[in-house]
Amino acid sequence: MTAESERVAPASVVVGVLGNLEIRVGDVPVPIGHNRQKSVLVALLTEVGRVVSVDRLIDRVWGEHPPARARSVLRTYLANLRRALTSTGIVITWRDTGYQVTVDPDRVDVHRFRRLLTRARGSDDPRRALALTDEALGLWRGEPLAELDTPWAQSAREHLYRERDAARADRIDWALECGRHGELLPELTTRAAEDPLDERLAGQLMLALYRAGRPAEALEHYQHVRQRLAEELGTDPGPAVQQLHQRILTADRTLTLPGTDPAPEQTTGRVPPPRQLPAAPAPFVGRHEELDGLDAALDASGQAATVVISALAGAGGIGKTWLALHWAHRHTDRFPDGQLFVDLRGFSPEGEPMNPAVAVRGFLDALGVDPGRIPVDLDAQAALYRSLVAGKRMLVVLDNAATADQVAPLLPGTSTGTVLITGRTTLALLIDRHGARHLQLGILTHDEAHTLLARRIGDRRVAAEPVAARELVDLCGRYPLALSIMSRYVSTRPHVPLAEFAAELRELGVDMFDNDDPAVSLPAVLSWSLRGLTDEQRTAFALLGIAPGPDIDLPAAASLTGLPVARTRKVLRALEEHSLLERHPHDRYSMHDLIRAYATTTAHDDLPQPVRRAALDRVVDFYLHTAHTADHHLYPHRGTIQLDPPAVGAHPHPLPDHATALAWMDTHHAHLLAAQHTAAAHCRHQPVWHFAWLLGAFHQTRGHRHDDLAVWQAGLDAAAHLPDPAARIRAHRFLGRTYIGLGQHDEAIGHLRQALVLAEHHHDSSQRALTHHALARAWGQRGDDRQALNHARQALDDCRGLDQPAWEADALNTVGWYSARLGDYDTARDHCQAALILHRRHRHTHGEAYSLDSLGFIDHRTGHHHQAIRHYNQALSLRRTFGHTYEVVDSLDALGHPHAALGDHAQARAVWREALDLYRQQGRDTDAERVQRQLDDLDKPTGAGQADA
Repeated sequence: MTAESERVAPASVVVGVLGNLEIRVGDVPVPIGHNRQKSVLVALLTEVGRVVSVDRLIDRVWGEHPPARARSVLRTYLANLRRALTSTGIVITWRDTGYQVTVDPDRVDVHRFRRLLTRARGSDDPRRALALTDEALGLWRGEPLAELDTPWAQSAREHLYRERDAARADRIDWALECGRHGELLPELTTRAAEDPLDERLAGQLMLALYRAGRPAEALEHYQHVRQRLAEELGTDPGPAVQQLHQRILTADRTLTLPGTDPAPEQTTGRVPPPRQLPAAPAPFVGRHEELDGLDAALDASGQAATVVISALAGAGGIGKTWLALHWAHRHTDRFPDGQLFVDLRGFSPEGEPMNPAVAVRGFLDALGVDPGRIPVDLDAQAALYRSLVAGKRMLVVLDNAATADQVAPLLPGTSTGTVLITGRTTLALLIDRHGARHLQLGILTHDEAHTLLARRIGDRRVAAEPVAARELVDLCGRYPLALSIMSRYVSTRPHVPLAEFAAELRELGVDMFDNDDPAVSLPAVLSWSLRGLTDEQRTAFALLGIAPGPDIDLPAAASLTGLPVARTRKVLRALEEHSLLERHPHDRYSMHDLIRAYATTTAHDDLPQPVRRAALDRVVDFYLHTAHTADHHLYPHRGTIQLDPPAVGAHPHPLPDHATALAWMDTHHAHLLAAQHTAAAHCRHQPVWHFAWLLGAFHQTRGHRHDDLAVWQAGLDAAAHLPDPAARIRAHRFLGRTYIGLGQHDEAIGHLRQALVLAEHHHDSSQRALTHHALARAWGQRGDDRQALNHARQALDDCRGLDQPAWEADALNTVGWYSARLGDYDTARDHCQAALILHRRHRHTHGEAYSLDSLGFIDHRTGHHHQAIRHYNQALSLRRTFGHTYEVVDSLDALGHPHAALGDHAQARAVWREALDLYRQQGRDTDAERVQRQLDDLDKPTGAGQADA
């Protein structure tokens, strides 16, 4: 009976311990849920039929950091697993003290692996034993217990690796008995170089060399091993290796298998030049700049320096190999002496990069070297390789390199050849020492991505749904591998509209690009980039995925990670060099959208919830406290709020002055909005309200009306959970103010009335004064200047008893403004001049600009147009100086009227054109239309009068 006939072919195959967990019923995969839930099943599958206690299960899944309600979470996971496994025949049951999984052990890869090895070791037939062992080793699909990273898992993983090593060693013995010494030699040579003190391995290599007709090398290897053992351990080889050495010395005929002759192998005839390039990719689009850069590496005689191609803002799947092969096939005529190619597996499903000795040996074989001439030592092999390619016009493509050390032995010694190296890291040593040219490779342009999609799925299909096609390109982020995966989905389903795929992609995100075959799974391809990272770097990568905002700068990243700034910079540089992060000017860093989505998934799968929460608390507090500092510089006269101390490890950024503060708020506006959202998601109600407060005045200054509405709606929700009633009053008042700016007067007055009722109920005179002031604006915007003046006078009466000079000045100005609107210019001028004096006395520049604006209006209405121009220009200057862009345009609009009244149409036209542009930029369409009419009226005979009307 053969091993093949003994194989079990169950309806369901469980592969969960010797690789990522995967369960199939026939050919249909069974979804098991997220990584942590999978890990529960993996922990049970290691002990099929045995009861695993709850405590042991928690320890295996979470190690030293279980969640607060670990037993409850575990029960939830197990309930989900039972539902998911209904159709598989895998049963999870509760037994008195713990949980037990019931399934045929031969359907679980680790148990089948061990059973096959037991049968192999009990067989007297080496061929049958070899077949059983090959089947057992073939069950390995990656890292054992891949879903788990706990002390128990690490110990179990190490034990499994030892079992695999023992199986591999036994396999070599059986293969040697079957006469397969020739095919074993490359593997044995590599492994012996990696572990020169393994005596069993040394004996296997000696025997293979002897049977391959290379007894001198077998004896040389024995001497090499004996010397290493003496130098490092102070011992001689064991009896088994010594006896084998003596038998080789005496040419013991029992070492030779029946029917074989240890005569040296011979190769005859001329070896043709190697042509190892894989097929060129099709279709290939774009990359013109990069192709030109590679062309520039070749000089007129065909000579070139070493060229490095690496990825930009995206690791695997960005198209490095495609570019290298496309370029190589375009230039094969320039390399008549051949083309060598090797995948160094620096980032691949195999996990371990290829040993350079294996690559060198492959090149030597391709170059026709007699195996008997190939030395054992890697340095000697590399020297022989360099000798063979010296002076030849050859192309060497080293694909998927992990490190410079992996590449160095494969570089020719002369400059007649060209080397293309693809990899995800910068390979700095090659650039510094060998003068390698570094080409950064980024995502495709929109046109290139659209062309690639069209070539993959057909021009007609793209033309039939152009909007959906553009959305697919955008959702794929113009990332080549994502576009290829999406194209495969689409092209194999020709009757499904593109719009459905776009909707599915919007819903699933990066999960849409997952696949059982890791080579065409974007998450799997990206995961290989993490293997070379330290734990600290992996944690930082994951945290960057959940950081609030579109990107992050160095100070914020330091707070996010909790590391010192210098240490954070090194971590970010490492991620940048692994093509997982892109650096921009001013120490800003960003990720491609798909890489960030993968980082977010990594954070939720790999980082405990307390770690994620602590990091987000730190970065939220960084933004909150830095914004508090900015607010103090920008609006020193408005009320202050007291913040709790920032979280430990959060280091707010110092802002020395007004200009720096305004620039920081402009730059980080999106981050502040996102930070408030993050705080709300974690029910941090006080910071949510504080963000609304700190952003409110800035929003008014910069005209971010809709953003202001969003932050104050969140602020009102948060205020309901706060003990201070003033928080709710202020939230209603500021929502009212925002609705005024949006022209939604009923909503504004509704919120302001609620604020007034609450202020009256809680006897809060300060909030009552401010709310009356806001109501004055609301009624004024609604067109009821009389009602507005009444609220302004009530605000002024309340402010005079509060010892708040800035508030009193604002109220004075508001009374003056609405008095002027009603035609009482003497009262208006008195109040506005009093407001101006008070604002200037207390250096309240924002209020000063408003008072000057009001006085300009009064002067214009009373015919003092030159004085009006002077006041408007003073207000405009202040607003420009302090970055009050939303009010700058209002001053420009007002300034045009006295110019028009004086007949200075050129000046009026200049300021109104500037106002028109700003209104359009700010989305204030009604104001823009009004100014356009004013400009049109200037060209009419009665233009000035019409403009003033």
